[in-house]
Amino acid sequence: MARDKSSSTSKTGVDRWNSNEGASSKSARKTRRGGNNRRRSTQGRGHMFTLLALAALLIASAVGFIPPAERITQGLDIRGGVSVILTATKTDGTAPTADDMATATAIVQNRVNALGAAETSVQQQGTNSILVQIPGATNADTAIETIGRTGHLEFVRLDAIGDADALAKISAGTSDVKLKEGTYTAFMDGSSIRNSAVAQATTSATGAYAVNVSLDSDGAKTFADVTTELAPTHGQIAIVLDGVVNSAPAVQTAITDGNVSITGNFSLEEAKALKTVLDSGSLPVTLSYSESRVVGPTLGQDSLRQGVFAIAIGGAIVVAYLFFFYQGLGLLTMGSLAVFGIIYLGLLALLSRMGSFALTLPGLAGVVLTTGSAADSSILVLERFREEIRMGRSVRNAAIGGTKEGISTSLDADAVQLVTALALFFMAVGPVKGFGLTTALGILCDLVTMFLFKAPALRLLGMGTIQKHPRFWGIASDLAEAEETLGASASDVQTKKGGVAHA
Repeated sequence: MARDKSSSTSKTGVDRWNSNEGASSKSARKTRRGGNNRRRSTQGRGHMFTLLALAALLIASAVGFIPPAERITQGLDIRGGVSVILTATKTDGTAPTADDMATATAIVQNRVNALGAAETSVQQQGTNSILVQIPGATNADTAIETIGRTGHLEFVRLDAIGDADALAKISAGTSDVKLKEGTYTAFMDGSSIRNSAVAQATTSATGAYAVNVSLDSDGAKTFADVTTELAPTHGQIAIVLDGVVNSAPAVQTAITDGNVSITGNFSLEEAKALKTVLDSGSLPVTLSYSESRVVGPTLGQDSLRQGVFAIAIGGAIVVAYLFFFYQGLGLLTMGSLAVFGIIYLGLLALLSRMGSFALTLPGLAGVVLTTGSAADSSILVLERFREEIRMGRSVRNAAIGGTKEGISTSLDADAVQLVTALALFFMAVGPVKGFGLTTALGILCDLVTMFLFKAPALRLLGMGTIQKHPRFWGIASDLAEAEETLGASASDVQTKKGGVAHA
């Protein structure tokens, strides 16, 4: 019986080693392939979780800023309002000191805030002026009547007033009677007031409002002594604010608990204005407005529409450019711009709700600028991705390397721009601060977009989707260039090897 030579011939040690090595090599390749697949699956899940977290953030942002016109506070130059310059003087004729101006500015700011106006601006200008801007206000005189009053409250016995004309007017029921200086002596001033509140006057048949004042211990004792003396004859106490008698109620009973009700047929607005003045204290200077300007809302809204129109035109041009040069990859940049815009508007709405932001025209310019920067950073990532492919790397590795290098370059550019924006915000004054703020906020939103959308989206697509449809995603020419480069490199290697063997 013939024997099989191959089976009868004993294998040498080298043959057995080669056989075992080949088997182990195949096993190792399978193990590595399985490990790579598990790693890719884990990375893919990580990218998906990142995008899901981003989706939740986008939903919250959209709910926060819709509708934008109502959720994002508009500044004076867009919404319209009153801009007033107040000039400070002192009664003794001396110039206001720096401390006087600082105190006056702080008090005016408190008074303006108490009026309920959103995103007001109060800034000291020069050595004796204060700029007040109140968005939404339409009457400069009404606003300044409250914020510019010195707020010097005095309580005066009617029998201590020596101005006969004023006494006659008060007896006739005339309101807002001006007293001549030096014709009266107050027994107590507003420094004894602890707090105040607006409420409807209990004695008014017309629904008028009153300001209820709580006095400190010293003021309560003084007021109790005076009212105890005047109660038997129903004597009157004039409540004098800045030398003007607001009301002169008769004392019906002694007020010994320190709770005083200031009445004078006040409307709700008048009562709130009086409370604002009393709560904020007395100004160390006298303020008079030297310049006032009312900005109509029509002009501001036209400017806003033009700014939004400019953003829309610029966005349309960018989209056309992206689809022409990047084809399917342009969808990523469109998506990044959409994500950037939603997060940006949500952040502006949040700051507006907190009372820390008002959109102005310079601020709108910052929005336009950072929108362009966001598109630019996305293009940097795409260009780096395609460059990695032309270098011969796989689509998956090119997506990883492209996002890493592209984002790194964008971070350098954003850091420089952020420093400039923060310098404008902290060092500049006036509308330039709005430009610096919106620019800085836009850069931060771009950083969030890069890490939560650009990187995970491109890497997720690079795991297979882009490779399967290279023509749609615009990388077919890059792959062809990479093959030509690798083919030429392989031919050079073979030529060199052949030359060495022939030699």
